Amino acid sequence: MAIDLDKIKAKLTNLSQSNNRKNYQWKPQPGKQQVRIVPYMHQPDNPFIELFFHYGINNRTYLSPKSFGRPDPIVEFAEKLTRSGDKDDYRMGRSLMPKMRTFVPVIVRGEEAEGVRFWGFGKEVYQELLGVIADPDYGDITDPVNGRDITIEFLSAEEAGRSFPKTNIRVKPNTTPVSDNKNIADGVANNQAEITEIYQELSYDDLKEALEKWVSGESEEDAPPAESVSSDEVVVEETQTEVKQPKVASATSEQSKPNATSTEDVEAALEELFKSYRRN
Repeated sequence: MAIDLDKIKAKLTNLSQSNNRKNYQWKPQPGKQQVRIVPYMHQPDNPFIELFFHYGINNRTYLSPKSFGRPDPIVEFAEKLTRSGDKDDYRMGRSLMPKMRTFVPVIVRGEEAEGVRFWGFGKEVYQELLGVIADPDYGDITDPVNGRDITIEFLSAEEAGRSFPKTNIRVKPNTTPVSDNKNIADGVANNQAEITEIYQELSYDDLKEALEKWVSGESEEDAPPAESVSSDEVVVEETQTEVKQPKVASATSEQSKPNATSTEDVEAALEELFKSYRRN
């Protein structure tokens, strides 16, 4: 049997993306840690990067094109479900909607040599950090010369006394440079990954194909594992409704696998997909 080069290439791509996530992601560990939020060189006027993700479809995580203001077939399908008038459809549609997660570039104290990494968090932490940024008494906490470090305390659900973990933040009272080491300081300013190197956006057609496989009950053989993003309240709170695999008896037929090539075709394809889902 000949080697399937496309599958080999797909596995290499998945491994590469996984390595990128490990290299550039940072997640708080239990206890206290200190970080410095730094300016994002690819978006200098705002260190916060808001991305939207679909969780639990084909046992993986998909970056939604909504993050960049582009059409998302999963969102379109979910909106159709919420408008069907059926209670179960509405719940399913809501569960399929992408959930927002915010990222900031950080330098982790004690690990400065690792360079700039991305810390992702949910609504609770985001609101608290926005409040800090908006407070003139703190000044610009991201300033490389006169900014402020942040102490992060990560509590497990049991320690927090609730059903999901909690992240406490406290801004340090003294201003400090991001680093006294010129090489590290230069790296912070000029050597940062783009967030899209870590979380890659699929094309509209590729996302639609993934949605069709999920509706039809097929699996993606070479799909990477779902990204682990449950470091605070957002994932637990906003994904309470389980994204259950629909049971579709005949969705694997050619008739139930629409192929969109134009705006009208896309609408027809989603309509047929919706009907396929509703029949079961």
